[in-house]
Amino acid sequence: MAAVTPARTASPSHKRRLIKMALGIVVLAGAAGGGWYLFNRTAEPATRLPAPAQYLPMAPAFVVNLEDTPMGPRYLQVEVQLVTRDPLAVAELQKHEPALRARLLMLFAQQTHAGVATRAGKEALQAQALAEVQALMTEETGKPSAEALLFTSFVTQ
Repeated sequence: MAAVTPARTASPSHKRRLIKMALGIVVLAGAAGGGWYLFNRTAEPATRLPAPAQYLPMAPAFVVNLEDTPMGPRYLQVEVQLVTRDPLAVAELQKHEPALRARLLMLFAQQTHAGVATRAGKEALQAQALAEVQALMTEETGKPSAEALLFTSFVTQ
């Protein structure tokens, strides 16, 4: 009778090595997938463009007397446009335009000639005007609605 040789089986150390290699491959694949996800996730918002700006002119121009003018009467004429990126905000801004005009008129009438003569003075007035618009719109609608306020014409006389 011929001698029967036992079936060749892998040694326990060989099995451990295979398990460690398989585990290493799974970990590397997971790390590569996670890196790909993070790279693509952070790159996505940068490519998304903001909604287009919508401009709402407030016509007619604001015309007010300036305070504290020793040289006689002085006037300020300002054309204003409101900027929003929310299409629904345009209708809200138009609806509340009389109240917005009243607040802006009071603000513009408090200015002095010296206060609006410099660029810094004009920019400060612009910021105050935007704050007035946003405060009123927040009171009325619960959101500021206007993103910016632009002076498209600014004349002192």
